[in-house]
Amino acid sequence: MHVSRCELLRWQFDLTWSLFDYHLERLEPADFLWEPASRCWTVRPDDEGTWVPDWAEIEPDPVPVPTIGWVSWHIGWWWSVTIDHAQGRTPRERAEIAWPGDGRTAIEWLRGLREDWLAVLDRLTDADLDAPAPPFPWPRDSEHTVAHMVAWVNSELMKNVTEIGQLRLLRAASE
Repeated sequence: MHVSRCELLRWQFDLTWSLFDYHLERLEPADFLWEPASRCWTVRPDDEGTWVPDWAEIEPDPVPVPTIGWVSWHIGWWWSVTIDHAQGRTPRERAEIAWPGDGRTAIEWLRGLREDWLAVLDRLTDADLDAPAPPFPWPRDSEHTVAHMVAWVNSELMKNVTEIGQLRLLRAASE
């Protein structure tokens, strides 16, 4: 049976999303800002009430343990920028992407990004996959293709889904 590259990448995305949805459906409001360690990255309201992530231009060593809120912002940031690139829009800067402010709204935001991404995937052909990738997350002079970008989204999402799932389970076990 022949499966096109687009079909395979879409299948992989749908599998990853089903794992994500499993955790999204089980998250409690208190899960999002639970700090699993003393050295932690989270999201906080700034003086204007905009929820912003902890961030360092140079990754600290050791890397702080993120909260689910921070990881959900992180997904929203990289996915929003990737969708901007894929749809030919000027990509937003990291600082322009704020966390929605509560867990339920964050889940709705991520589900909306899924719909936007599905629109990108649904218009791709196997020939489109061979086109040069937009310059995210790679530098402009990379030789990556759109297929690499789609595979990266699948991999990055699966990594972040695992982080959220593990944090959710740890919080539940610590009560």
